[in-house]
Amino acid sequence: MNKKELVAEIAGRTGVTKKRAAEILDCFIEIVGEKLSKGEEVKLVGFGTFEVATRKPRKGVNPRTKKPIKIPGGKVPKFRAGKELKEKVK
Repeated sequence: MNKKELVAEIAGRTGVTKKRAAEILDCFIEIVGEKLSKGEEVKLVGFGTFEVATRKPRKGVNPRTKKPIKIPGGKVPKFRAGKELKEKVK
């Protein structure tokens, strides 16, 4: 499912227009991004938790030249599924 299909599904289930559903989805994505950029977690009970994980710098190999390279560390978004979501997938 892509974003367009998700917007159509939300609109169909809630009775709002596709344009309004897209605005709501975009707002959700924006809010989650803002909170993660501040280092905060976003917990949705039953669905899951969005959080920021820190990756350590590591060594790698350039596949073309086979020479070792340094891969810098950094922060990346992470999602952990909640119990109810895990049970639906089983």
